[in-house]
Amino acid sequence: MEIFNATNLLYIWGGFVKTIEISALSIFFSLIFGTVLALVKSYAPRPFRILVSAYIELFRCTPNLLWILFIYFTVQGLDIVISTIAFTLFTSAVMAEIVRGGLNSIPRGQFEAAQSQGFGFFATMCYIILPQTFKTIIPALFSQCTTVIKDSSYLSGINVAELMYTANVVMAHAVDLSQVLMLYGLVFAMYFVLNFGISLLVRAYQRRIVAA
Repeated sequence: MEIFNATNLLYIWGGFVKTIEISALSIFFSLIFGTVLALVKSYAPRPFRILVSAYIELFRCTPNLLWILFIYFTVQGLDIVISTIAFTLFTSAVMAEIVRGGLNSIPRGQFEAAQSQGFGFFATMCYIILPQTFKTIIPALFSQCTTVIKDSSYLSGINVAELMYTANVVMAHAVDLSQVLMLYGLVFAMYFVLNFGISLLVRAYQRRIVAA
């Protein structure tokens, strides 16, 4: 049986698109939630800092797959919603530490200069500190993006029809080892092209920063 027919290839492509959708949504929400966590951990009163620190350490010290399974068995909804929630909860802890590292790299004089111009805390963050922070941490953020895309393959364990799951479904119809190898070679190429494209963007950004 020829497994590389139009139907199977379209099915695999649909899994690839879902991988991108879940990854993009997870990264977007994780960046927002992670930024809030970083701000709380850096500037909030001590009780809030302790709670946020506990959250970050809880997720950083446990495997992502564990939380994917936990959300799968406790939350009802569409697979894309469940997947996004699971990845957002986990990745936000990583994003928080990335953003916090960027915040710590901003000189204290930036805060003092903003205060001297009459900026309040939120205005200082929105217009002065956070723009500089995100500019600093872009390489680390893109690196985390590739990690999320690769880790999305864990979702095949809960029957989410992302790239790895669709490839496994098609592989069930393979009749010999060569078809299996070609199929996984295709999956390898799709992951590689997507993540290598992101890496090229990071390198181009870094060269632009150095040239400036």
